[in-house]
Amino acid sequence: MYLLFGVFLLSMVVGTGFYITRNTWFPLLPDRVQDALYSTRTLYTRLPTSTSFMDDVESGFTSSNFDLAGNVMDGDSRAGLDQKSKQEVMKLMKSRGISFDEARALHTQRVFKKAGIGADGLPNDPKLVTFGGR
Repeated sequence: MYLLFGVFLLSMVVGTGFYITRNTWFPLLPDRVQDALYSTRTLYTRLPTSTSFMDDVESGFTSSNFDLAGNVMDGDSRAGLDQKSKQEVMKLMKSRGISFDEARALHTQRVFKKAGIGADGLPNDPKLVTFGGR
């Protein structure tokens, strides 16, 4: 009886410790694990359904390095940013507590990695021939 109570109490203390410190250790997990666990976290933020650059600016998808003000001022009639990419960038911003520029750079690196493109922007193809130093 006391052993069962001790195991229960220990698991409650350890679980509470993990829950309280989750913002510290969660970003250290591999990306696949974060993506799997992300669906269980309560960081959901609904994105606007309309897609214009003005909506993107109002949602915070702009910075000094990625300025959409010119598109809004010029009356750009194109659709705004990609919905899937906006969701992934917003997820990175919320889960890791990083800025828009950092989340956008991390998202771009992930897209490049999935497409077989290296960090330097060149394909990871072993048959690649370049006339410079790689």
